[in-house]
Amino acid sequence: MLKDELNGIPHRRKNILTGEWILVSPHRTQRPWQGEVHKTSGDIRPVYDPACYLCPGNKRANGEINPDYKSTFVFTNDFSALLESTQSKKNDERKLLVAKSEKGICRVVNFSPRHDLTLAEMNEKDIEHVITTWQNEFKNLGSNPNINYVQIFENKGAMMGNSNPHPHCQIWAQESIPMEPKKELKNFKQYYKKNNRSLLADYLKLELKLNERIVYENSSFVIVVPFWAVWPFETMIISKRKIADILHFNEKEKKDFANALKTITTKYDNLFKTSFPYSSGLHQAPADGNKHNEWHFHMHFYPPLLRSASIKKFMVGYEMLAEPQRDITPEQSAKVLMELSSVHYKTNLK
Repeated sequence: MLKDELNGIPHRRKNILTGEWILVSPHRTQRPWQGEVHKTSGDIRPVYDPACYLCPGNKRANGEINPDYKSTFVFTNDFSALLESTQSKKNDERKLLVAKSEKGICRVVNFSPRHDLTLAEMNEKDIEHVITTWQNEFKNLGSNPNINYVQIFENKGAMMGNSNPHPHCQIWAQESIPMEPKKELKNFKQYYKKNNRSLLADYLKLELKLNERIVYENSSFVIVVPFWAVWPFETMIISKRKIADILHFNEKEKKDFANALKTITTKYDNLFKTSFPYSSGLHQAPADGNKHNEWHFHMHFYPPLLRSASIKKFMVGYEMLAEPQRDITPEQSAKVLMELSSVHYKTNLK
């Protein structure tokens, strides 16, 4: 079916990574908006905040004092969702009440000592330092015999549940492979077994040929709005070379990944002239000691904003009870993002 035909009728699209489907209703973009709109508050923060538990030299909740760090700073989360000391226990009552204990380690990675920055406002050299820190943490955590998966993710903005605006992300490493990467692993394996090729390599080749959902491209990475995107301005960063994880980056790929991160986060901020909220995460091969020839490195960005800095897409009603649904098509949102400047909007205000 032609793209123009899809953009005019209700239809479903398949997520080839998870095997799940999404309903797309492009005709609904014509309906008048009568939802709630809030005035946006300014996002001006100080370089240093004495009340921030992530700023250099400040005391954290557990009483420890942060060092006077100059670049990135990593520590074990004071309120970890997973604990390495958890005792192994299981519960299974007639296959109906099933549970098992889960060991893990939760780390916090501060991107910068500056309280007022985000990835979008950091320079690419400093973002490279963040990537180096991710590599070190992935290597150290992944080598732990109790760890089989390492999830690096960032929740940016209060809208996404971030309780502290200081630029940081989290790393949760655990015994089990979590559900989302596990679904992807299944489909990666099936495709690789059948075709002896990477699922995302073939997908990326097709996307580049069609050039309908490409937001940005450099020598090593492509930013694309997935054909099956759920969130209004959802994107993926996909490596052009099939690699399993960030430990396989060469120096050029490391620089290009920093460039891709800077570009997409800047475009997000420029969209509604606000510090754009999102949840993002690296999807890498499991750290279970097995060779994962099927895996292809990629990073997801899930931003909730729909029409302005204050209007958020919620998963409600049909989406909670049936399947995800969107109105604006991935092709439309890709065009919007592609045409945005890669220079941060605040640069012109200084």
